[in-house]
Amino acid sequence: MGVSPGLSRTGLDRMREVLGRAVERAEVPGLVALVHRRGETHVIALGTTELGGDTPMGRDTIFRIASLTKPVVAVAGLILIEECRLRLDDPVDDLLPELADRRVLRRVDGPLDDTVPAERPITVRDLMTFRLGLGAIFAPPGTYPIQRALAETGVDSGPEGPSVDPDEWIKRLGTLPLAHQPGTTWMYHTSADVLGVLIARAAGRPLGEFLRERVFAPLGMDDTGYHLPAGKLGRLAASYTTDPRTGALVRRSDPRDDAWDRPPAFPSGGGGPGLLSTVDDYLAFCRMLLNKGRHDGGTRILSRPAVELMTTDHLTPEQKAGSEVFLGSGGWGFGIAVDGGRDDLATRPGRFGWTGGLGTTACADPSEDLVGVLFTQAAMTSPRPPRVFQDFWTSAYAAIDD
Repeated sequence: MGVSPGLSRTGLDRMREVLGRAVERAEVPGLVALVHRRGETHVIALGTTELGGDTPMGRDTIFRIASLTKPVVAVAGLILIEECRLRLDDPVDDLLPELADRRVLRRVDGPLDDTVPAERPITVRDLMTFRLGLGAIFAPPGTYPIQRALAETGVDSGPEGPSVDPDEWIKRLGTLPLAHQPGTTWMYHTSADVLGVLIARAAGRPLGEFLRERVFAPLGMDDTGYHLPAGKLGRLAASYTTDPRTGALVRRSDPRDDAWDRPPAFPSGGGGPGLLSTVDDYLAFCRMLLNKGRHDGGTRILSRPAVELMTTDHLTPEQKAGSEVFLGSGGWGFGIAVDGGRDDLATRPGRFGWTGGLGTTACADPSEDLVGVLFTQAAMTSPRPPRVFQDFWTSAYAAIDD
């Protein structure tokens, strides 16, 4: 392994050692880590694709990237905004009539019939910034009536995703009140799924097809999509979660395990079930953003102003309140987190990226011309990053040598 400009061999060797310990401790069955800086890329593949298996992790191993789908779908939304097929401050009612004339809960913990009219329609900007008025509620599952309703209707189906098609899903969502007035509060996840439905209707074709044509093919992301050709199924890493009683990794029960060669019923813009990808494919996506919208080969996906808009924090302190467990001291752009301060070795103003709940993380740092991607197959157990994520980012920044 060579040493890229500005990264020390000692630091990269330390990263391999630190990540290797996570595999030895069985925190993850395996992982693939990638660090790119100033034109050179370094990849570390450790462990196996299955717990106790004999297939080694490789640079081309395919992972369920879960919520790392969100920034990809935000880019698709910006493509349509640049083409004036969507407009940021237009109501979504024309394309999503199911979401017209919203009702809003008087209290987030109140009964579903105790509502007031929405003060204004939901806009495209609300979806891009996760201010739809509905999403994850940080309370034990089923605590509030709106949580129970989201689960009972199948609108919130966890990492496995809805079992119904986008039209049926948005119809069910339209039967529920919002938890907050549109535009007032950041709430995780649901906005991205609604955005995916909106993009498909605006584009006039399924979300997966639009992503393939306008994002994946131009960027050479040949191993990324909502399903795989049969010949690639053997490269898909198994997916695990942690048994809360024993702390041991156990294989997730995933209804898609026998169906990854077929498109899902619901191609999720938020990540349930989300996209499949490799570290190199996701590097191409991150580098496009780092290069202000242009691919290495010269193809432009977005304009520079669009990327700058996407990677700017759009939230006020009031809109972030209560979501610190997700956002920390940072903020949120369009489908992506944006660092707001320098809290530790690996955070700094302007750095942007996100994580996937099934074990993935990726960020780009314009100030360092650096991209980091870490894919594992062990699901996160809380909104806070697991130790292996923290150690990866610490090691990546500690390897900087200029």
